Amino acid sequence: MRIKFLLSIVLALGLAGCDSVDDDRIPYCEVRLVFKTVGDWNIYGVKGNAADYQRYIHTPALNIPSGFPYTALDRTGYGGLLIVSDILGDLHVYDLCCPYECSPQIRVDIPAGELFAECPSCGSTYEVFSNGGLPRSGPAADRGYALRRYSITSGGALNYRVVTR
Repeated sequence: MRIKFLLSIVLALGLAGCDSVDDDRIPYCEVRLVFKTVGDWNIYGVKGNAADYQRYIHTPALNIPSGFPYTALDRTGYGGLLIVSDILGDLHVYDLCCPYECSPQIRVDIPAGELFAECPSCGSTYEVFSNGGLPRSGPAADRGYALRRYSITSGGALNYRVVTR
């Protein structure tokens, strides 16, 4: 009886581990992106339409979107930020770095007309408009590597929207 109980616990733990997802493969980097006004959000933000998105990359060599009023305090994570609007108009933020590749220069992108993000190097695809950045195919799905998620909140009285860790 005791052996059956122990075997059932081991089996349950083993099965639970099969569906686990690792969204912590990307090295720690600061994340802080501020949209100071509604006007900034209307120009550079995500409009709230289903499947709307925008990429934000702020490095010494690259500023995407062009013209965004980045400040010295802004940080766009390891590979950059992807802000998307799901079917309900809710906002979600992911690091652009593919968790399988773990290189800040290899960034996922959303192919024209598609509802997923894809890594140009390994071919992994991710559910970004639903399911919280979970992998759907490719080596990232085989290993259970999800996109790193960040938070987006109202900035209160001083700022319109703020993206943080």
